[in-house]
Amino acid sequence: MTISDERADFGRLSAPYRAELVAHSYRILGSVEDAEEVVQTAYLQAWRAYDAFEGRSSLRVWLYRIVTRAALKESAKTRHRPLPSTILETAAGHQDSPERTGWLDPIPDTWFTATTDDPATAVVTRESMRLAFVAALQQLPAQQRVVLLLREVLDWRAKEVADLLGISVAAVNSALQRARTRLPLDGGPPAPLSDSEQHLIDRYVAAFETADVEGLLTILTEDATWEMPPMPTWFAGRGTIVDFLRKRMRELGPAATARTRANGQPAIALYTRANRQWHAHSLHVLTLTENGVAGVVAFMDPKHFPRFALPMTRA
Repeated sequence: MTISDERADFGRLSAPYRAELVAHSYRILGSVEDAEEVVQTAYLQAWRAYDAFEGRSSLRVWLYRIVTRAALKESAKTRHRPLPSTILETAAGHQDSPERTGWLDPIPDTWFTATTDDPATAVVTRESMRLAFVAALQQLPAQQRVVLLLREVLDWRAKEVADLLGISVAAVNSALQRARTRLPLDGGPPAPLSDSEQHLIDRYVAAFETADVEGLLTILTEDATWEMPPMPTWFAGRGTIVDFLRKRMRELGPAATARTRANGQPAIALYTRANRQWHAHSLHVLTLTENGVAGVVAFMDPKHFPRFALPMTRA
């Protein structure tokens, strides 16, 4: 077989792993765009080196090693991407917070739900993609992030992680213990939406479609949080949130909506009316509990819409 044939085989054999590798890079970097670029660069590197691949590990593991190294290198060049609630105290006057290069991105469920046929692995994958978990990951040093993901999410042995990072097994175990202390992966498997949760989503959609802030008030939990990246300000408490939204929903007027999913959670895309068209406005990712909507992260940059196969305008 020629080198050309081997590289053609690489494209065919590596394609099924691309989505899960983007998801892996996203957990490390918090940016979908950066994750895609890292995987693209890593695949080019792997393609060039494929003729030297000896098969001592599976192709999947080999690719994970290359992508993880590339993501670590990228993380050293960029600031971590949290959510406002993970770094700022709640207050309406925090517009004077330091400028950031970026906040955590949402990622479509379709980018990671089809990456494995193993039900147990799928559960861990969904749990490890939730916004709160990925945001908390961004607070860890990059090496601790990688150790936690490789050991807890991908189930690598400590020796495999040590070999990849060029550190001792003892250092891997120590890093894992520190990461677990700050970020335990024990939230339980995400369950399918219940009828009551579906009803909450219906009421949330109706509140924005009718600009009914009082209707929104009835479904928020008392200790709900509201975030709006890239705006640094965030709010905690049902009353505080509604006080903030009352004027803004009146100015926004009735919105059009589209339902989707992001980070293993229900999400609502909002469109506002102008010049006889509906224009992309924001993407709301919801955290639901049996008591109501406990958290909303309203991503205010419409650039996320195409990633979710959502149009920028509607008639």
